[in-house]
Amino acid sequence: MVRSLLTVDWDYFVLSKNDWFFSSIENDKNLTQLWYKRYIKRKLEGEDLEKTIKVGKVIKGFWDKIKTQLKFDKNIKVFVSESHKVAYYLAKNFGCSEVVSFDAHSDLGYGGLPSLDFELNCANWLGKLLKENIVKGAKIVYSPYSFEKPSDFEEFNNIYNIKYYKSVEELPKENLIGVIHICRSGIWAPPWLDERFEKFIIELGLPFKKIAIKQRKWEVSRLSYADQIFYLNFA
Repeated sequence: MVRSLLTVDWDYFVLSKNDWFFSSIENDKNLTQLWYKRYIKRKLEGEDLEKTIKVGKVIKGFWDKIKTQLKFDKNIKVFVSESHKVAYYLAKNFGCSEVVSFDAHSDLGYGGLPSLDFELNCANWLGKLLKENIVKGAKIVYSPYSFEKPSDFEEFNNIYNIKYYKSVEELPKENLIGVIHICRSGIWAPPWLDERFEKFIIELGLPFKKIAIKQRKWEVSRLSYADQIFYLNFA
């Protein structure tokens, strides 16, 4: 069996907005302040994001399906991080020859093959693993809420061993999962879903280690008028 990294991005389960697809740099300010800006802006337009941006039905029974379809190594390790670029280091350090990725984004690199010459980031980590021949292939299971499609990455598909799937059940039973990575991706997944994210991690039923992930405070009901003006002008 192929020893693999299984990486699951929390945004795989989150209903999102098309205009947020290409988002901002991952930093502490954007992880919370950007969400205040989005929330307030939509609220002024008559939409309550806490009600519309939520976890989709695809989360139901997710780990049970994974355990049925993929075999876990008896010494499997589990890591939880904020940024998806951590998956690059996990695949490299644990000698994984393939990546199985559940995500709303491919993370192959945006801007074509030249984007693989950029520094490692949350948008090109998988492309870099393939380019540097650290892994031999990738299986991408796109979120049903994704705005991407495989044909968007024709350049990559023509060069590297990349296969796309629509569900857990479509995956071939040929991967031995040595490492599991769960990524919060707080730029794409809002703070009001963080509690559900923590529950999702626990539902896996395995010990885990957190890497560079911080608790976010979401107190939109306590914002003053001045606070709202500040966040609306947040760059």
